[in-house]
Amino acid sequence: MNNDCCRAYGWSSSAPSHTADYLMPEILRIMKSLGCRRVIDLGSGNGALCGKLKAAGCDVVGVEYDAQGVEIASRCYSDISFYQLDVTADPACLLEKETHFEAAVSTEVVEHLFSPHRLVEYAKSVVRPDGYFVISTPYHGYLKNIALSVLNVWDQHFTALWHGGHIKFWSRKTLTQLLEKNGFKVILFKGIGRVPLFWKSMILVAVPVVAEMSDE
Repeated sequence: MNNDCCRAYGWSSSAPSHTADYLMPEILRIMKSLGCRRVIDLGSGNGALCGKLKAAGCDVVGVEYDAQGVEIASRCYSDISFYQLDVTADPACLLEKETHFEAAVSTEVVEHLFSPHRLVEYAKSVVRPDGYFVISTPYHGYLKNIALSVLNVWDQHFTALWHGGHIKFWSRKTLTQLLEKNGFKVILFKGIGRVPLFWKSMILVAVPVVAEMSDE
């Protein structure tokens, strides 16, 4: 049994998730600014973001553990390749069929994983040395955490009764540490949704740290 994510996230339709309105436009802007065309979506869900990336001119591939999500995505976006894999799988299995990518993107996935470093390791394995990793997750910072306490909405925010819900809660500092400990250097932070410091989510863009060759 996979210990990094639940067997079924709950995908039942092709409708974009509730985060799509503020996340997708920003992800598309970032991809355009980076000039990335060959993109892999790690945790592609029902394929909604892959569909948007494809429409924007990207050569996109989706990877998703939930079989129902892959089924919906493959049916709705038949011109995109989707693979039912999870972050504990050997990336070589994917790279037997696909070449390395200019960018990996993962939106609102890392908060669901028991072993989030596996996601970052997977991204490092499938992007080119000069590529990018674009990752988003709900934002947690000092002022927002205080507000959640004052408003007494932690029970709602923790989503404890949601099967497959959030089990990790990230700040800019901790997500940066996760990336840096697993072979990336963060080059961009952006908070999105709501007013500054109370953002709904954050996006970090990171580049692989390539080991320098010794002269000896």
